[in-house]
Amino acid sequence: MKCLSISSLGRFASNRSWTCSNCRTQLLIANVKPTQRSIARQYATGSSRHSRRPPKSPRTRITVLTATATAATGAGVLAFTDDIKYGYETTERTGRVAAALAICINDYRTTLNTRDQTEDPKEQDVVLRACHKRCAERTLKVLEKNGGIFIKLGQHLSAMTYLLPREWTDTFIPLQDKCPVSSFESIEEMFRFDTGEELKDYFSEFSEQPIGAASLAQVHLATVKESGRKVAVKVQHPGLAQWAPLDLALTKFTFSTLKRFFPEYDLEWLSSEMEVSLPQELDFQLEAANAIRTQKYFAQLPELPLVIPEVLWAKKRILVMANESGHRLDDLEYLDSNHIDRDEVSATLARVFNEMIFGKNASLHCDPHGGNLAIRKSSRRRPGGANFEIIIYDHGLYRDIPESLQRSYAKMWLAVIDGNMPAMRRYAHEVAGITDEQFPLFASAITGRDYTVVSSSIMKTRSEEEKKSMGDALQEGLLSDLVTMLGQVPRIILLILKTNDLTRSLDENLHTRQGPMRSFMILARYCARTVFREQVEEIRARPGSLLWPGNALRFVAAWMGYLRVELKLEAFELWLSVKRMVGMNTVHYGGAVSL
Repeated sequence: MKCLSISSLGRFASNRSWTCSNCRTQLLIANVKPTQRSIARQYATGSSRHSRRPPKSPRTRITVLTATATAATGAGVLAFTDDIKYGYETTERTGRVAAALAICINDYRTTLNTRDQTEDPKEQDVVLRACHKRCAERTLKVLEKNGGIFIKLGQHLSAMTYLLPREWTDTFIPLQDKCPVSSFESIEEMFRFDTGEELKDYFSEFSEQPIGAASLAQVHLATVKESGRKVAVKVQHPGLAQWAPLDLALTKFTFSTLKRFFPEYDLEWLSSEMEVSLPQELDFQLEAANAIRTQKYFAQLPELPLVIPEVLWAKKRILVMANESGHRLDDLEYLDSNHIDRDEVSATLARVFNEMIFGKNASLHCDPHGGNLAIRKSSRRRPGGANFEIIIYDHGLYRDIPESLQRSYAKMWLAVIDGNMPAMRRYAHEVAGITDEQFPLFASAITGRDYTVVSSSIMKTRSEEEKKSMGDALQEGLLSDLVTMLGQVPRIILLILKTNDLTRSLDENLHTRQGPMRSFMILARYCARTVFREQVEEIRARPGSLLWPGNALRFVAAWMGYLRVELKLEAFELWLSVKRMVGMNTVHYGGAVSL
C-alpha cells in the first residue's frame, strides 16, 4: 500500500473548503453591506423622510465609514487568525506523530543492530526490552498530548496483551482512566448548535463538572425540567469531529510507515478497523439504537442481573439516558464490604458476554473495558439469586456475528475445552482460515494461554511464569508471525479477540477463588446449546415432522448428546460451588474436561 506523505495529511483535517484571505474578506464585507446600505439611505436624496433632514457633516460621514471599514477588516483578520491557529495546531499535531515515529524507528533499528552484535541472550533481551520501554513512553506522551482518537487507540493497544510486548501494554494502562475534559462553555455551545435550544430550556439542573470523561465523550448529571427526572447526559468532545479525519490519517500513516521499515510487522489492519468503527462510535444515535436493542434482548433473560441505561433521546453528539451509577468491577473493597461474591460476578460476566456471542439474534458489545462496566448492590435479589447488578455503558461499537460463524466458533471451543486437537484445527480453519502452521499461534491468541497449556488443559489459572513465557515467545520472533496472521483473519474475529481479552482481563482482576474454570464451564454450556440448536434446525429441514421415526430418532440422539454435556457441566459446577462454600481454593485444578 502506498505510504501517505506528511504534506498530504492536511487534506483530512477539516471537511470545510479552504478560502483565501482576500476572498474571505470580500465575503465578510458582503455580509456587512446591508448595514452599509441602511446607513447610505440616511444620506440619499429623494422622497424619504430622511432626505428632509439637514445633511451630516463630512467629518461625521468619514467617522461612520471608517468605523464600518474597521469592523469589516477586523472580522477578516479574526477569521484569518482562526485559520492560522488551526493550521498551526494541525502542524503541531502532525509534527508530534511524525517526530515520535521517526525517533522510535531509528531507536528500534539501532537496537536491533546492537542486539545482533551481542552474543549473550540475556543481554539481548535486556537491550530489546529497554527499547520497547523507551518507545512506549515516547508514544504515550504523544497520545496524551493529541488526545481524542489517540487516547482511544492507546486504550485499545493496552488490552492487546496477546500481540504487544508487556512494556507497551503496561505503559498504556494509565490511558484507561486519563482522558481529556471539555469545558462547560464548549458543551453549552455544542448543545445550542445541535438542538437549537439552551441547556436551561430542557434541564432545570446541569452539572458543570462531568462525573466521568472518556476518550470520545464525557458524562454530566442533569435534571429534566418537565419531569424532574435525574439523567446522565453523554456529550461528545466538541473538538473531536474537527480532528477525527486528520487523526485517522495520521494513524494510517503511522502503521503504513512502520510496515515500510519493518515489513514483518504489518499493523495496517488496525487502522483499517478504526476507519470502520470510529464513525460508528461517534454517532450517538446509532449508540442509542444499540442500547435499546440490547435492553430489549436481555429483558427476556431476567435471571441475568444486567442493567442497560434507558435512552430518553439522542442527537448525533448528544445522548440523554437514565442515570445508572455504580462502582468499578475491580473495586474489590466495595465487593467484599457489600458481601458480593466475586465468583458470582465473574460467572455473570461470562454469561452476559457468551449470550452476546452465541445468542440467537444477539449483538456483541465490542468494547467492554473496565471504564464501560460498573457494579452496584441490588435492593432485591434477582431470579438467579444475585444480590448485585452489572451496568454496561457505551454501546457505540457492536457487531452481529453470523450464525454460521457462531456455530463453527462453538464447535472450536468445545474442542478446546475437551482437549481435542484435531477438531480444534478443523474448526479454527472454518472460523478464520487458519493453517496448520498458524494453528499454535492462533490457539494461544484466542485463549490468551501458552500453547503447551492449550494442548493439555486451559482450566488452570494463568501464572506469572506463563505470562512471562508468552512475552518471551513474542520477543523471540513470534510477534511478526502473529501480526501477519491477524492481518489475514476476518475483522469480526479480531473484535471477538478484543472482547475476549478485555473480559479475561476483568475476570483476572476479580481474583476469584475458582480461577478460569467456571467461566470455561459456562462457555461450554453456551457452545453445547448452539450446536444443539443447529442439529434441531437440520432435523426440521428434513422431510416430514419431528414425529417421523427417522427424525424422532435423530432428535432424541441430539437431545441425549446435549443432555450428557449439560449434566456433566452441571455436576462439575456444583462440585466447584461446594468447594467454594467450604472455603477450598480451586484455582490449581488441572486437566481437560471430557465432554
